[in-house]
Amino acid sequence: MGMKNLLDGLSSLPGIGHKSAEKFAKLGLYTVLDLLTYFPFRYEDFEHKSVLALQDGEKAVVVGKVVSPPSVQYFGFKRNRLRFSIQQGEVVIAVSFFNQPYLADKVELGKELAIWGKWERAKSSLTGIKLLVKVEEDLQPVYHVAQGITQTSLVKAIKSAVDCGYLELVEENLPRLLLARYQLLERKEAVFAMHFPQDLKEYKQALRRVKFEELFYFQLRLQMLKQENRSAFNGLQIDYRQDQLAEQMAQLPFALTEGQARSLQEILADMSSSGHMNRLLQGDVGSGKTVVAGLAMFAAVTAGMQAAIMVPTEILAEQHYESLRQLFPDKSIMLLTGSLKVAERRAALEAIADGRVDMIVGTHALIQDSVRYHRLGLVVTDEQHRFGVQQRRVFREKGENPDVLMMTATPIPRTLAITAFGDMDVSVIDQLPAGRKPIITRWVKHEQLPVVLEWLSKELSRRAQIYFISPLIEESEVLDLKNAVDLQLDLQSYFGDAAVVELLHGKMKAAEKDKIMQDFKRRSIDILVSTTVIEVGVNVPNATVMVVMDADRFGLSQLHQLRGRVGRGEKQAYAILVANPKTESGKQRMKIMTETTDGFVLAEADLKMRGSGEIFGTRQSGLPEFQVANIIEDYAILEEARRVASQIVAEPNWQENPQWSVLLQHIKEREELD
Repeated sequence: MGMKNLLDGLSSLPGIGHKSAEKFAKLGLYTVLDLLTYFPFRYEDFEHKSVLALQDGEKAVVVGKVVSPPSVQYFGFKRNRLRFSIQQGEVVIAVSFFNQPYLADKVELGKELAIWGKWERAKSSLTGIKLLVKVEEDLQPVYHVAQGITQTSLVKAIKSAVDCGYLELVEENLPRLLLARYQLLERKEAVFAMHFPQDLKEYKQALRRVKFEELFYFQLRLQMLKQENRSAFNGLQIDYRQDQLAEQMAQLPFALTEGQARSLQEILADMSSSGHMNRLLQGDVGSGKTVVAGLAMFAAVTAGMQAAIMVPTEILAEQHYESLRQLFPDKSIMLLTGSLKVAERRAALEAIADGRVDMIVGTHALIQDSVRYHRLGLVVTDEQHRFGVQQRRVFREKGENPDVLMMTATPIPRTLAITAFGDMDVSVIDQLPAGRKPIITRWVKHEQLPVVLEWLSKELSRRAQIYFISPLIEESEVLDLKNAVDLQLDLQSYFGDAAVVELLHGKMKAAEKDKIMQDFKRRSIDILVSTTVIEVGVNVPNATVMVVMDADRFGLSQLHQLRGRVGRGEKQAYAILVANPKTESGKQRMKIMTETTDGFVLAEADLKMRGSGEIFGTRQSGLPEFQVANIIEDYAILEEARRVASQIVAEPNWQENPQWSVLLQHIKEREELD
């Protein structure tokens, strides 16, 4: 046996052969270091609570004695429910486990069981998540696992790495100064305590250390990137013609709002500087981001450059294409999407390469190999394209290093945006254009639906168009589809000939969805029933009512995004939330939706009301993902990490300072591993 090294493969541990090493690889674990730093994503603190102390909807471990024999009910294919009762003190609790019939063997009359489950106060019942047979251990780590690897086998492997002495090789990667300032555990202690803490207090200490480390290195890299980007020579200096831009702005049929004007100035200042622009333009649904982006594109064109805008779907590309053509009738604008016919595509590519095209609108077809630009000055990306390092690289390889402007309608609270997108500058449009009437939002209970339908009949007779959203309830798409179809049939039978009711759902092909949306735009459909797949940003000015069924199943920002689909024309628009929320936070969400239409206020509220569903489904909003830290809950640590990282990077010649050498060392090692 040679020298041990943290980069040894897992099969060098006793008991792990090549076969199991392959299974661990599924979790992204290849080396002993990967294994030791693969932390549990939570600890179940199994302190056993008295059900009398539980909040409605709270998850907890409930211990009691089985007082009724288990029974299993089957409904249809693969669905069943195991039921029995347990007694805790004076209270008898009904327990149900769904689709785990095999647990019945473990439930015996008179036996004491510990059940990790969700408490429903009104029914005095517990929906079981996990049956814990051993009750002694209070703290149990929970790891993300993959097929073929159990929690137990993972913990065993980690123990074995510690027993073989690998833990001793873990080196400190934070400067002494910071350890002392924040009273953080040493890295070696923290790694051990993340897996095997003595108590909850020690685990929390370890967690604090590990989160700080993760967020600090994330911020340090961002600050270093920002510093590199500031060095002047690598950007484009776009000398746009102010006179032409001013003339163009004078021709707009409306004046820019203060927020639009300010954002445009910030963007233009970046474009005309020699540094590289990397800016996030944030504005609520309907705040007029598109116009600001259009004017920035126009400015780039006056400097003799091309400008491109990249959006997630073809239908949005067409929409942007139309609006740019209306704004700039005398510029040559080209639509580039995947569905162009071969000849059309060839002609388009030639025109782009020759510089006969000023502005290009497209889906990610814009960055394919075959696309050559004449002189690309600005790229605007919309929403789902978190315009990542990858895409920037692609443009650089094409010999372009365009300024980048990203637009998002996800109202991320400003404080959070600045911190999370540390490598970007942020511009915010914070008011609605003049003449836009705020959407009126009403919350109604299911039993009031007849009144709503009656009111909708009147709206239809005034030629209004209506969205009905049927939520994704089960994990099962089949059921969701059935719910949506049922809703469609109910509406058809209620309105009869008075309305054409169509259905839009996730299983449809893109072309089908497009056709239905186009029909809706053309007003040949009156009511569109949809399972939340309505494209973000699709503009149907005549749609004035949005009805969301079971609205309490959505998070605030999701409801806000849905509400933003209406109210895009002159007429007053309405959002009707139909819900009978069972929990306090559900009721609060419905109330706050009726009180404000400001997305930033809602996002802040969502930050405060954590636990009310995911705010930004992190994946869709392009917020960075972390292994242990959570950008929302650990916001205070993130902010501190940003402050410290930017102070360090701002020191002249900080890279030569010996007290920071451990930082550069660690970053270099990480980069070699990636």
